[in-house]
Amino acid sequence: MSQLPHLALFQPDIPHNAGAILRLAACMGCGLSVIEPAGFVWTAPKLKRAGLDYAADAHLQRHGDWQAFRDATAGRRLLLFTTRASTPYTDFAYRADDVLLFGRESAGVPDFVHAAADARLLIPMRPGMRSLNVAQSAAMALGEALRQTDGFPEPGEAE
Repeated sequence: MSQLPHLALFQPDIPHNAGAILRLAACMGCGLSVIEPAGFVWTAPKLKRAGLDYAADAHLQRHGDWQAFRDATAGRRLLLFTTRASTPYTDFAYRADDVLLFGRESAGVPDFVHAAADARLLIPMRPGMRSLNVAQSAAMALGEALRQTDGFPEPGEAE
């Protein structure tokens, strides 16, 4: 399998969103890292319902903490998607080995994560809007990264 952008969730706290992103990763063929602790139990019915039967096809890695994640992704560029950025995600040049990191739905990421990022990227929104759903943000960001790196999977027949 060729190198693809990799999704990462920092301490996710909503199982529906984690399940939707797990499904996204499985359908696009990219990896998904989850940096613990999560705000839910990974066997939660809501996670299973959102991820449906795609979990078996996902390349999921769970990391016990931030340092374990950093060790596992060493040598890859870390791109943080945040409302605290000024560079629009569509103005950034992606590489196939980038890690696209998304924060907690309730709190984003702490300052040490911001400091560790190689780039901080923004999904522009209308004034007065606080944030997008993290699963929608992940889909938009991954779509742009795959478009730029020619990483979309070849279409196949529906089962």
